Amino acid sequence: MKAKILSIVTILFLSLTVSAQIDRTKQPQPGPAPKINLGTPKKFSLPNGLQVLVVENHKLPRVTATLTIDNPPMSYGNKKGVETMLSGMLGTGSTNTSKAKFDEEVDFLGANISFWDEGARASSLSKYFPKVLGLMADAAFNPVFTQEEFDKQMKQTLDGIKNSEKSVAAIANRVQNALTYGKNHPYGEFTSEATLKNVTLEDVKNLYNKTYKPNNAYLIIIGDVTLNEIKPQVESLFNQWKKGDLVAQQLPKVENPSTTEINFIDMPNAVQSELAIINAVDLKMNDKDYYAALLANQILGGGGTGRLYKNLREDKGYTYGAYSGIGSSRYASRFKASASVRNMVTDSAMVEAMKEINKVRFQKATQEELDIAKAKYIGNFVRNVEKPQTVASYALNILTNDLPEDYYKNYLKNINAVTLDDVQNAAIKYFRGDKARIVITGKGMDVLTNLEKTADYKINYFDKDGNPTDKPAMKKEIPAGVTKETVINKYFDAIGGADKLKALKTTMIVYGAEMQGTPIETIEKRNATHFSATTAMNGNVMMKVVMDKNAVKMNGQALPPKMANEMASVLGTLPEFGFLNSADFKLTGIESLDGNDVYVVSKKGEIVSVSSYYDVNSGLKVKEVKTINMGGRTNNQEAFFSDYKDFGGVKFPSKRTATMGSQKVQFILKDAKVNEGVSDADFQ
Repeated sequence: MKAKILSIVTILFLSLTVSAQIDRTKQPQPGPAPKINLGTPKKFSLPNGLQVLVVENHKLPRVTATLTIDNPPMSYGNKKGVETMLSGMLGTGSTNTSKAKFDEEVDFLGANISFWDEGARASSLSKYFPKVLGLMADAAFNPVFTQEEFDKQMKQTLDGIKNSEKSVAAIANRVQNALTYGKNHPYGEFTSEATLKNVTLEDVKNLYNKTYKPNNAYLIIIGDVTLNEIKPQVESLFNQWKKGDLVAQQLPKVENPSTTEINFIDMPNAVQSELAIINAVDLKMNDKDYYAALLANQILGGGGTGRLYKNLREDKGYTYGAYSGIGSSRYASRFKASASVRNMVTDSAMVEAMKEINKVRFQKATQEELDIAKAKYIGNFVRNVEKPQTVASYALNILTNDLPEDYYKNYLKNINAVTLDDVQNAAIKYFRGDKARIVITGKGMDVLTNLEKTADYKINYFDKDGNPTDKPAMKKEIPAGVTKETVINKYFDAIGGADKLKALKTTMIVYGAEMQGTPIETIEKRNATHFSATTAMNGNVMMKVVMDKNAVKMNGQALPPKMANEMASVLGTLPEFGFLNSADFKLTGIESLDGNDVYVVSKKGEIVSVSSYYDVNSGLKVKEVKTINMGGRTNNQEAFFSDYKDFGGVKFPSKRTATMGSQKVQFILKDAKVNEGVSDADFQ
C-alpha cells in the first residue's frame, strides 16, 4: 500500500512539474503526422485465376492461410440454409482421408483448420505448415458429402433454429434484415425450420459445384514463410482446382420507406426492447463522402464518446449502451442506430435516439467532436497498420473493392481533410431521420400503450418471420375467481400440497453448472425469516448473499436499505410464502409462454422488480424475471424452470436455465433437502 501511495504522489509531482512548464494561454500546435510504414504483400496468380497474397512476418514461427471466394450474395429462396449445411459438411475428411484420420492429423500437428461455404482457414507452426496447407486443400477440393454427415448437420442446425426462437435479439436481427432489404434479397433472407427441411444432400453438392471456384478466389498467407518456398507448394496444391463459370446475380433494389414508420414485433417473453433505427444506404469505400460518413457516424454513435451513448446511457440511464454503425458493402448497406432498453422507457429511448439523429443532420457538430472522431480513426489506423493481417486485409480490400493502389497510403490525409460541413452533408444524406424504419422488438403489453401516446409515426405490426400481422392483444382476461392466492395455492398443490409446505421449517437446494469450462455451484438455504445464497466457482466461494427482513448483505457488505426492504418480500421457506404475505405482489395478467398460457404474479419496486410465471394448466412455476434498477443501470435476470423432481415429498425444478444479458447457463439440480441441512450459522 505504501508503494502504491508513493507511486501516486510521484505521478502527481511529475504532472505538476510538466504543467508548470506549459503556457496554457496558447493553443498547442499540432504535432507532425505519424509516419506510416504500410507494408505491401507479394502477389502471384495461378492459371486457374486464383490470386495469392503473401505477407512475410518472421517474428513468430507461425503461418496462417485464408482462402476467400468472392462470390456475390446469393438468394436461396425456399432452400435458405443450404449454405449453412455446406459450411458444416466441408472439412469432414476428404475422398483421400477419412474424417477420423483427418481430425487425428490436425490434432497431432497442433493445427487449426476450418471451412465455410465460401472459404477455408488453416494455421499452424511454420515447420508443419506445408502439411497443414495440404490437408486444407485436400478437404476443400475433394470433399466427402455423405448422407450420415448430412443428417447430423441437419439435426444440429434445426436444434439451433429452435433455440433461437426464444431469443429476442435473434428475432430482432432477422426481422430488421428482412424489413430493411426485403425477403427477396440475399441480405433479407433467413433460415427457418421450413426452408432448411427443403434442403437435400444433392442441393449441398450442387451449391459446392456451383460456387467453389478459383477464378474469383484469393489465398492469403501470413507468417513465417518466404515467397520462394511457398509458391511451389501453392502451385502444387491449388493448380488442380478447376475454374468454372462465375455465379451471376441480379439483386433487387433496396429502398427506404417514403416516410418514417415504426415496425413492431411482439415478443411476449421480452424483458427489454430491442430498438433499431435503420436506413438503407448506398455507400462505397471509394465514394468522395466515405470518410465524412465514417466520422459523422463516430460522432453520433461510435462508442462511449458518441452522442447516443451519452444521452441514452449516461444522461437518461435507459440502457447499458447505445451505438450506431454504417456499412459500405459493394452490394447493399445500411445505417443502424440501436440499443437494448427497458420496456417502460422504450418510447422515451426512441424519441431521444431520433432527436440525436436529427440533431447531427441539422446542426453542425463541434470542432472538438470532429477532432475526437478523427483521433479515434487515426489512432486505430496507426495501431493496426503494422500488423501483418492488416496489410493483407487492406490489399484484399483494394482488389475486391476496385480501389486505387494508394488508397490506404492516403487514408490519414483523407480523414484529416474532412470538415464540419462535410460531416453535416454526409449525415443529411445517409442518416435519413425523415425516411427511417424504427424497428422495435419487445413485449407489446408493456410497450405499446406508451409508444402509441408518444410516437408521431404510423405503427406497423409484424410477426417473428417479418410478415405483416395484426396488433397484438394488449391483455388477456383473468377468469372470474382466479386470484393471486388461488394461483399460489395451485402451485403449492402441484409441488407437494399446501399443508405439507406450510409445515416446512427449512429448505436447501444445490444447483451445478459449467460456464466456459468452469464448474459453478449455487447453494440456496431458507427458513421462515432468513435466506442465504452462495455461489462458488472451481470450489472457491465468489459471492454470498445473506438476507432477513432488516438487511441484505453481499459478501459482508450491507446493500442500501431501500433495496433490502424490497428484497425482503421473498423471504420464507419458499419465495411464494413471501408473495402471499406481501400486498406488493399482485396477479397482473395472463401471458403466452412457448404457446402455453401462464399467470403472472408481479411486484414492481423502485429498485427491485420480480415477476413469476405459473403454467395455467399444471400450476408449476416455469419462469422468473428479476429486474434491478440502481445507479442509472438496469440488470435483468431471467430463469426458466422445468423437469420437476421429488425430494422429501416436495418437488423442485431439476433444470434451471438462467440468462443474464447475452449469457445463458443451464443449472442442474444436484441436491435438495427439506427440514435438514440448514442451521442458524448459515445466515451469519
